[in-house]
Amino acid sequence: MADRGVDLSALPKEVRDQLAELDLELSEGDITQKGYEKKKAKLLASYIPQLPNTELSLPDVQLSPARSGDPSPEAPGPSSASKHHRAHRSGGARDERYRSDIHTEAVQAALAKHKEEKMALPMPTKRRSAFVQSPMDACTPPDTSSASEDEGSLRRKAALSAALVQSLQSPDYWINRSVQSSSTSSSASSTLSHGEPKSQPQPQPQLAASVLADVLAHTRIENSVPPDVTSSTPQDRGSRVDLPPAVRGMSRGQSRCSMLDTADGVPVNSRVSTKIQQLLNTLKRPKRPPLSEFFLDDSEEIVEVPQPDPNTPKPEGRQIIPVKGEPLGVVSNWPPALQAALARWGATQAKSPALTALDITGKPLYTLTYGKLWSRSLKLAYTLLNKLGTKTEPVLQPGDRVALVYPNSDPGMFWVAFYGCLLAEVIPVPIEVPLSRQDAGSQQIGFLLGSCGVSLALTSEVCLKGLPKTQNGEIVQFKGWPRMKWVVTDTKYLTKPSKDWQPHIPTANTDTAYIEYKATKEGTVMGVAVSKIAMLTHCQALTQACNYCEGETLVNVLDCKKDMGLWHGVLTSVMNRIHTISVPYAVMKACPMSWVQRVHIHKARVALVKCRDLHWAMMAHKDQKDTTLSSIRMLIVADGANPWSVSSCDAFLNVFQSHGLKPEVICPCATSPEALTVAIRRPGARGAPLPARAILSMGGLSHGVIRVNTEDKNSALTVQDVGHIMPGALMCIVKPDGPPQLCKTDEIGEIVINSRAGGTMYYGLPGVTKNTFEVIPVNQAGTPIGEVPFTRTGLLGFVGPGSLVFVVGKTEGLLSVSKRRHNADDLVATALAVEPVKTVYRGRIAVFSVTVFYDERIVIVAEQRPDASEEDSFQWMSRVLQAIDSIHQVGLYCLALVPANTLPKTPLGGIHICETKQSFLDGNLHPCNILLCPHTCVTNLPKPRQKQPVDVGPASMLVGNLVAGKRIAQATGRELGTVDDQDLIRKHQFLSEALQWRAQADPDHVLYVLLNAKGVAVCTATSAQLHKRAEKITATLQERGGLNTGDNVVLLYPPGIDLIAAFYGCLYAGVIPVTVRPPHPQNLAATLPTVRMIIDVSKAACILTTQPLMRILRSREAAASVNIKTWPTIIDTDDLPRKRPPSIYKPPTAEMLAYLDFSVSTTGMLTGVKMSHAAVSTLCRSIKLQCELYSSRQIAICLDPYCGLGFVLWCLSSVYSGHQSILIPPLELESSLPLWLSTLSQYKIRDTFCSYSVMELCTKGLGTQTEILKTRGVNLSCVRSCVVIAEERPRLGLSLSFSKLFKDLGLSSRAVSTAFGSRVNLAICLQGTAGPDPSTVYVDMKSLRHDRVRLVERGAPQSLPLMESGTILPGVRVIIVNPETRGPLGDSHLGEIWVNSSHCASGYYTIYGEENLQADHFNTKLSFGDPQTVWARTGYLGFIKRTELLDASGDRHDALFVVGSLDETLELRGLRYHPIDIETSVSRAHRSIAESAVFTWTNLLVVVAELSGSEQEALDLVPLVTNVVLEEHHLIVGVVVIVDPGVIPINSRGEKQRMHLRDSFLADQLDPIYVAYNM
Repeated sequence: MADRGVDLSALPKEVRDQLAELDLELSEGDITQKGYEKKKAKLLASYIPQLPNTELSLPDVQLSPARSGDPSPEAPGPSSASKHHRAHRSGGARDERYRSDIHTEAVQAALAKHKEEKMALPMPTKRRSAFVQSPMDACTPPDTSSASEDEGSLRRKAALSAALVQSLQSPDYWINRSVQSSSTSSSASSTLSHGEPKSQPQPQPQLAASVLADVLAHTRIENSVPPDVTSSTPQDRGSRVDLPPAVRGMSRGQSRCSMLDTADGVPVNSRVSTKIQQLLNTLKRPKRPPLSEFFLDDSEEIVEVPQPDPNTPKPEGRQIIPVKGEPLGVVSNWPPALQAALARWGATQAKSPALTALDITGKPLYTLTYGKLWSRSLKLAYTLLNKLGTKTEPVLQPGDRVALVYPNSDPGMFWVAFYGCLLAEVIPVPIEVPLSRQDAGSQQIGFLLGSCGVSLALTSEVCLKGLPKTQNGEIVQFKGWPRMKWVVTDTKYLTKPSKDWQPHIPTANTDTAYIEYKATKEGTVMGVAVSKIAMLTHCQALTQACNYCEGETLVNVLDCKKDMGLWHGVLTSVMNRIHTISVPYAVMKACPMSWVQRVHIHKARVALVKCRDLHWAMMAHKDQKDTTLSSIRMLIVADGANPWSVSSCDAFLNVFQSHGLKPEVICPCATSPEALTVAIRRPGARGAPLPARAILSMGGLSHGVIRVNTEDKNSALTVQDVGHIMPGALMCIVKPDGPPQLCKTDEIGEIVINSRAGGTMYYGLPGVTKNTFEVIPVNQAGTPIGEVPFTRTGLLGFVGPGSLVFVVGKTEGLLSVSKRRHNADDLVATALAVEPVKTVYRGRIAVFSVTVFYDERIVIVAEQRPDASEEDSFQWMSRVLQAIDSIHQVGLYCLALVPANTLPKTPLGGIHICETKQSFLDGNLHPCNILLCPHTCVTNLPKPRQKQPVDVGPASMLVGNLVAGKRIAQATGRELGTVDDQDLIRKHQFLSEALQWRAQADPDHVLYVLLNAKGVAVCTATSAQLHKRAEKITATLQERGGLNTGDNVVLLYPPGIDLIAAFYGCLYAGVIPVTVRPPHPQNLAATLPTVRMIIDVSKAACILTTQPLMRILRSREAAASVNIKTWPTIIDTDDLPRKRPPSIYKPPTAEMLAYLDFSVSTTGMLTGVKMSHAAVSTLCRSIKLQCELYSSRQIAICLDPYCGLGFVLWCLSSVYSGHQSILIPPLELESSLPLWLSTLSQYKIRDTFCSYSVMELCTKGLGTQTEILKTRGVNLSCVRSCVVIAEERPRLGLSLSFSKLFKDLGLSSRAVSTAFGSRVNLAICLQGTAGPDPSTVYVDMKSLRHDRVRLVERGAPQSLPLMESGTILPGVRVIIVNPETRGPLGDSHLGEIWVNSSHCASGYYTIYGEENLQADHFNTKLSFGDPQTVWARTGYLGFIKRTELLDASGDRHDALFVVGSLDETLELRGLRYHPIDIETSVSRAHRSIAESAVFTWTNLLVVVAELSGSEQEALDLVPLVTNVVLEEHHLIVGVVVIVDPGVIPINSRGEKQRMHLRDSFLADQLDPIYVAYNM
């Protein structure tokens, strides 16, 4: 565009060379379109003639596809406006634990780097009604198709651009258009929020789209979708119809939509195709990790380990030497046990305050003195031991475990309960208060209580009242909990101990003192047992490390039930007679400054906080001018080990240094539930320099090595030390996985500790205990370094200079992707640094990994603010992708936004990661936005298969396909036998003669009975009646039709006897009948064009039909869909005069055409095949033999009678064999489901024929009603064979469900079987009465994709059950052939099924210009072996397997297994996939997927899933569908489309019309609930 008005040939050579180079870069994808335009414009700037009076030059408007996900160049980054905007932000908008200005800058820089190469992420399409999140939707205009193209998607070739330029007069043209085509820009192009001034009018990115639409409107290509041929019924799934989209060479009706066809005939001017184009453009960008070169076709291994990158940093230091803590001092007056300390202070310092609790406003509620604490604990101990149960049978014995259930807001009750238990020598297990029966993690707490053998819970009266109750007032049984007794410990319920009773206070020993719970990464909750001696030693070590003095004041903001809150605020404080002021979480929420005020008021010396408390205080400090923190000597930061604590500490110091806070008092520490306190920084000397920070390279960290970050400051991590290890401890760093090998000095590993002051075991779990509490580190040679057992802390870190400990993460937050380690907290921090103000609710972000396809995949879930717009959210998501990719060099698998406050919470309000992960995997998260990027992060897919070229020398084929001595895969039905003269009917090789003979020989024999929905016979036909009706029609045809012999006549009738009579009427008249399904009166627009098309293609001279249908054909509604003025002659056959024709036609030879059979294949091709008289009578004879049909037999048919075997059984078979056919139109089942089954029972039918759609209707609709049917007397024990008529792989699952469901009604498990036919031969297999039962085999799906059959055992991984397709009919030969070489294959090899039989069709009825197809499909020969026989190609893949069963003649039975249609298969990554296999996996992925269908478009796999649940579940399906297809089929899904039930079109045989679905999708006609474009 930029070269408009520039004569390129006149440019200097170097400029031309540079332009050529640019073009090359663009074509090879080394530069984005935008970068290309920019550079080109720059090169040509000085040569472009200035356009007069246009301020906006054309290139600016045309090419503003700022790809979503980045601040566009015009947008001032975080501009002054946005800074101003930030100042007014509400306090809790972001989780400041992770706040870091350095990091924010790094993220902004990383995103800025992406400005040049923006990602054109196609924004998902969402139905407006779904997910109404906020009133903002109301004011967003809906997408209009012309203008909802995405920016960045309009990269058409230069030719098109040139065409556009010539058709546009001036830039004003573009600018004016913008008014008309303004719509929601479907992808964000700037980072500005709504309220900010834009720096300049931003050109509308949709203009290009609307102009393109206009230009294309002139090149209108007529293109509407010709609909249904085979189903007048919207079967039970909405209006399901088959529309064959492509009948080659036919005009496709009048269209009201202009479309541009791409090379493969796909309309592209739809929103969908543009988005897919955009997706493809994005996928062309090079992946960050290169695809490793591995996996060969023959290897059974799917994935191998990629070759290590030689540039990976490796540790180079020497082996670490264990680090010793300072010795634990011995102080003479330290008590022998913690209870002894309480006893001492209770007696000697009774008035001294022990604990002050605050009310919700932050005012002191009560103060518990040491005297009160002692006396109450004593009472409780006495009551527990003596007052529960009887003297002979006490409920509690010393050593029993007791749950402590107290809220954080009532620390006093908890202290009394804890010390009461210690004095009674029972073991307290503090847990959270359960709020509901279904609490997040409730089941895991149940596991903890079970493993610790807890059956008694102590609680307060207030708390007990708040617990959820059943109707009769009992406390509910919490999910997963053992049965519990509840004991209230309020003082009024306790008994004063008798004078002679004294608690037993032994010297601290190794018995368990208390159990602290801990949740693992998987969510299991385990109890860490702490012994009495460990509890005491830990208190001593903390006293020494923190230099606690008697009588100090400590403010505790942490949870006093566990961790630091318990160790400092409950245990060590009592040992040292400290006054603790407890500030519960609820108070902090209401008044974030409360802890600072308490420090100020009480002149507290020590405060115990988390980063969030620092942040909250900082946010609220403006109101507090006069608080001072000068009294603090130690500000202990409990989560100081979190790498992101640095910035919180710095920021807090920044604000409060002016309030007397000294820099050296900030003391981060590291703790672990197993090892208790690991390390703590001691307060520094006044004025001494603060400890140095470590600035580490993230890349190094991901490989587990320490590298000081030098080159890229964006991917640096700044960590502060957590001081020295605890007194009396010994520490090593070992490898986190595998044997505990000592790390090198520059290697990150897990910290292990040996100390008397740590946990002793996971209570009740000896197996897990060994791996954690009894670790003996080994050196590089693998020999243990000593006898001393260490405890794993779960902390990852290293030892810095001066033996300072640095922690960089936790093992439970570790995500290990492709052998690299990433820390969940680091990823949260990066996501939060991507300005989430407009999107993320209160900074609530969860990061976890799920294992999909042999590697961990990272998932980020965030809560979305209620007022966030789609636009902002999508933009935020795409920028998070970029930031994480840039900073952590790792791809995200999935990014989901859920509505605010919907993620499962931990008791203190954080996100319960484990439950979130479970919800994600179960499909219960209900996201409102989701983005999957499997293409970028799944790098371990096997290499695509390269197909070997085939040489067609017989020798090479023999070697390639047949192992010497292996049987050729062919099978033959039994002989048809010679015709005996006595059998009169055999003389009549024409069906028309057979009917005449029956009308004379046995005129009153009933051939047909037609039932209505009530099961009443509404019409019957004897041989004579049928003959007479046929004669009437013949006479009318001869009089009114003006027909010549051999003309085609269309029969348009509902299923019934009229159709049969009209068929024989045509045969009598010498014309060729063509049966066509009538249009559906409620859905003419979709079904009538198909009727019209068959009439046009067959060049019908006349239409026979009923009066109602004739009226429809000529109605005004019909005129809206087709041209009704050009119908051929229409004759209604309802009231014909009684006339006999002068003569009945007899064809001169049996090779003459009998009828035409038209059908739409599942791939949307309309094909008509020619059936000769000889073929018809042979086919009828073959069926007669196979099913043993003769005149005394009755069969029931519930099939559509318009094509294939259904038509043969409905119209031809009875006339040939003389048996009685009971006809049940499948449409009648819609109004009366049990009709078919009750008919079988009522008439005691032995043989019945149905379709899969009928079977599915019965299975889904009657599955729950078998009892009702039984009481109505329905009995199916008479049924000997129930054959499903199909042209596909047998649906084993459906057949088994049907058999199992109706077993109770007497249906034999052996009755259900299937038939198989194709276009070239309508009936190849049909399970008759004589042959062995159909067998089932299991094949390996991986091999099938490589066109091989590998038989496996049932239940093998990746196995697929296949059922035999019925016994091969008499007179039929089948052989399996390699479709490429056309050579025969061996037994159990997969190939195309070829058939030789005298009842094959004689050819296609005019597929224009495709005469060669005729020869190829109907008269083809093997390339070697038996080159004489003429075969017909069915177009289906299958294999033959010789079984152990014997057939009627006593030979071993050859079973034919159909795998699927060749036309339907998807070629992806060089492998062959059958859609049904992928669909089976998809339908299993989530309970709400009712049906699914897959197809490909431009090498992308598209999955369409019907959602049977509520619309809020729609987005849950996207990751599950992607996961299951990746896991089971090793394919990446490109697009997931969620639609309403009934959208996937299905034909009358119950087959999915995938191609029609594909066309509707691309033409944007599906009205999907959600379309996700997987990146």
